[in-house]
Amino acid sequence: MEEQIYKIDLISAFNLEHIFECGQCFRWNKEQNESYIGVFKNNVLNVKIENNQIIFEGICENNIKETVEEYFDLKRDYEKIKSELSKIDEPLKTSIKYGSGIRLLNQDLWETIISFIISANNNIPRIKGIIERLSKQYGKPIIWKEKIYYAFPTIEELSKATVEDLRKLGLGFRDQRVYETTKLIRTKQVNLEEVKNKNSKEIRETLLTLPGVGPKVADCIMLFSTLKCLDVFPVDVWVRRVMNELYFKLPEEKKLKREQIEALAKEKYGNLAGLAQQYLFYWKREA
Repeated sequence: MEEQIYKIDLISAFNLEHIFECGQCFRWNKEQNESYIGVFKNNVLNVKIENNQIIFEGICENNIKETVEEYFDLKRDYEKIKSELSKIDEPLKTSIKYGSGIRLLNQDLWETIISFIISANNNIPRIKGIIERLSKQYGKPIIWKEKIYYAFPTIEELSKATVEDLRKLGLGFRDQRVYETTKLIRTKQVNLEEVKNKNSKEIRETLLTLPGVGPKVADCIMLFSTLKCLDVFPVDVWVRRVMNELYFKLPEEKKLKREQIEALAKEKYGNLAGLAQQYLFYWKREA
């Protein structure tokens, strides 16, 4: 694979920190020069903003322009979405201003499933470390600028790992879940190609059959992968907190049920609930 470079004019809905630090991805890391380096599929890319341009540079399996357009969701009109969501209410409008550069990445479905099973009851640095060790142990090496990076292991590659092997990599209680999910997907008891052709409700029901995938993890997979179900609304601690503070105002936040939040999100945000969730989540966590 040869090194490629691609440049586009800077757009307002593209902020590196907003994109890579909003909890949707785990294989992008900030460099000293404020750029980010990430590994996805068999690609290693550096992304930086310089002289009012976004510069993508690295090793790409296919044409870099097509790869970048797909992965960074560049064909979606985020300005139109932000304008539409901003009309709903003032709190959402404020959160959009705060995270105006967020874009949802189109991440590989298989990698997103395993990554978010690993994310359960975990923190970002630890999730990143586990995924890195997993990739180093089972994924293919990619060399760029004299440094070795590792692609996320394919279904076949990860199926070679035993529960004990996964335990040694620090997965904790998630080792059994990752092992069993890999087995179900490898034997096509859960067929990822068929999943792509289903509607949101059917996709969610299928994902919930995978060990380690609960409602929140299922919604994250649907929102952050190539499935791109923008109508889901993942609920975690931060989202519960912000929704309670803004709309429900219960004295005891923990008593607020996920179903109540989802129902309100569907009513207020409709088919753009997933993007509303990202703006609210990032605003509450960072601000």
